[in-house]
Amino acid sequence: MCKGLSAIPSSCLEKAKGMRVKLSHLAEKQDKHRVNEEKPPQDLESLLSSKLGIQAFRWFLRSEFSEENLQFWLACKEYKSSSGAKRISKAQLIYKEFINPDAPHEVNLDSETREAVMQLMEEPSVDTFDEAQLRIFTLMAKDSFPRFLRSAYCH
Repeated sequence: MCKGLSAIPSSCLEKAKGMRVKLSHLAEKQDKHRVNEEKPPQDLESLLSSKLGIQAFRWFLRSEFSEENLQFWLACKEYKSSSGAKRISKAQLIYKEFINPDAPHEVNLDSETREAVMQLMEEPSVDTFDEAQLRIFTLMAKDSFPRFLRSAYCH
């Protein structure tokens, strides 16, 4: 009834062996990738370089009612890559949304940094928000990020 492997042409057997080797390599790569994904991020910078990391951090910050910090940091990042024509309107939006004392999502900046940004708003450039963005990044790195690492959002 069953003739076994001897009935299959040798060329098919060689192809099957080659496919098995390739599939085992793919499985190993996928396992290594999973292991890397399971490791908690070492620092905030590496977390923010990953879409999944940003999403998890966003959920965590939302639970702590401080999502505006990440929103501001991401808006500044996007602002830097915008063209000159769009840059002025984006700068005004960022200022109104995050910097202005009456902003709906005001970020926690010291008065010196806020004042410096206000002065730079007269002629917005690529680096208008650099100092403020750095201050918020530092705040997240020292305050929110360590709590994120201990939270269920990280694991």
